[in-house]
Amino acid sequence: MSAGFKVLSLTDRAAERIKAIMADADRPIAGLRVGVKNGGCAGMSYTMEYAEAQKPGEDVVEDRGVRVFVEPKAVLFLLGTEMDFTTNKLASQFVFNNPNQTSACGCGESVAITPVSPERLAASA
Repeated sequence: MSAGFKVLSLTDRAAERIKAIMADADRPIAGLRVGVKNGGCAGMSYTMEYAEAQKPGEDVVEDRGVRVFVEPKAVLFLLGTEMDFTTNKLASQFVFNNPNQTSACGCGESVAITPVSPERLAASA
């Protein structure tokens, strides 16, 4: 990606939660891997897992002392997304504030995301 584009950014809350999760891991962790997969009633869902190392083709985002690896197929779906961590009386969860998201299912488990078009990408450069 061009230096002018930031695939993903983190809020302070998200960065602190990722640091805490990584500190509790049972093996050395290089960062968090984020992606998207097909599924759910709205069409797609976000994925997260421990990353022991960068895989070929992944973008690496370093933000607030945290390293996030973005799967290649997810980049155009996540471009400009802010990752947050929220806590309320019923749940604690990571939340993706994604400008490319067009809708979400009622349960919040899946979303519809339109990838960034090459024309929009070129216009933003």
